[in-house]
Amino acid sequence: MGGLNVEGQTARSRSRNSGTRALRRVFGVLAATGICFASAPPAFADPAAATRLADSGARGSGSPGSSNFGLSASTECVFGGDVIKSTPWSLQRILLDQLWEQATGKNVTVAVIDTGVDDSNRQLRGAMAPGSKSYVGGSGTEDIEGHGTRVAGIIAARPLKGTGFVGIAPDAKILSLRYSGGEGEKQGDSGTMSQAISAAVAAGAKIINISSDTADKEDNEGLRRAVANAVDAGALIVAAAGNDGADGKSADTYPASYPGVLAVAASDRNDERAFFSQAGDFVDVAAPGVGMVSTVPVNGQCTADGTSFAAPYVAGVAALLKEKHPTWKAAQIATRIEETAQRPGRGPNRFIGWGVVDPVAALSDDSTPGTSPKPDPPATVRSGEVVPMAVTMGESEAERERRIAIYVLGTGLALALVVAGSGVAVRDWRSRRGGRGGRAGQVGRAGRSGRAAGQ
Repeated sequence: MGGLNVEGQTARSRSRNSGTRALRRVFGVLAATGICFASAPPAFADPAAATRLADSGARGSGSPGSSNFGLSASTECVFGGDVIKSTPWSLQRILLDQLWEQATGKNVTVAVIDTGVDDSNRQLRGAMAPGSKSYVGGSGTEDIEGHGTRVAGIIAARPLKGTGFVGIAPDAKILSLRYSGGEGEKQGDSGTMSQAISAAVAAGAKIINISSDTADKEDNEGLRRAVANAVDAGALIVAAAGNDGADGKSADTYPASYPGVLAVAASDRNDERAFFSQAGDFVDVAAPGVGMVSTVPVNGQCTADGTSFAAPYVAGVAALLKEKHPTWKAAQIATRIEETAQRPGRGPNRFIGWGVVDPVAALSDDSTPGTSPKPDPPATVRSGEVVPMAVTMGESEAERERRIAIYVLGTGLALALVVAGSGVAVRDWRSRRGGRGGRAGQVGRAGRSGRAAGQ
């Protein structure tokens, strides 16, 4: 390219072209920075994203025609430890006395399809329904992983002196159907999960909690049929949305995405989507899923993050509604939960669905719901009225994304300017050095010519 050829030109001309090249480098660095930001992994967008863990990762036998499962949890804890004295934030947001005046979950059985439920924990001893079963060896009331015991506690843990933690529906019963978490080769897969779903329906459970999703977000025909049969039988399946949402992109997970399933995302203390919670149009509602206190095997409690622990929060509310309105269909219970949830807009979004569940509001509304939620009516403002601004707690997701973008672009610009300035300085230095060398050479040659002439 002729514009970049500096041979035979003056230092001034080289300086101008150096500036041009430096400017091009600035734009190049900024462009590269923008590309890196757009394709950054979840940990780059949010440092906390890299800390998301799972109980055991993908499990399952990997047999043909079946999908393996990964459990949606995030921490390990010691089994048989102490209880946590304070009341968890997820319960502080509820007026429990007002809630339990409406219902406590009495005479309602919730099937927990998970890694088993250890009934030796004092808060779960009186919560187990007869008929628990395992499809991976052992007993349905054994839990070597601890995941199912935590899920069950969020639903129906009994009150215990010395701790502020208790289940949302403290009089509900838990039917433990252990589809995974076996020892050795008996880990479980979509086949054992499908069997457990069928067993829950046969046992008459009207609320089924599934805090798992298929590995690699794979659909599965057998699981799809089992879910469809349960929905047709009148059961409400409450399923975790999954923990792969740190990038904010939409993706379907299963069984949460199947028709008739109430898909639950995780929310944080600000009633916003927890950074790890999977986004997608299939998300129906959100519930607390960060710092969730619950029961563990043998005795005691621990905290964990994940949509695994948001789903049973909603399942507990569903159990309360089932006690108060025993004739309501599954779709009506789901609709009531969705329409009374707290949300920023009139309708749903792909992050928290219809909003963050409000147990007291769901139980306090005695009107008969439809079988599908409807958006809130548009707000009408009369002349002269003042419309209050929406109150938000902390930094919103959009504000956080803008802040990160500004940081990244600012860093990229600073880097580009440093590179460009360094390039110009080096070229100027080389130019001056070359000019001095050229003049010295000319003087030398003139001297020699003079001496030759005088000889």
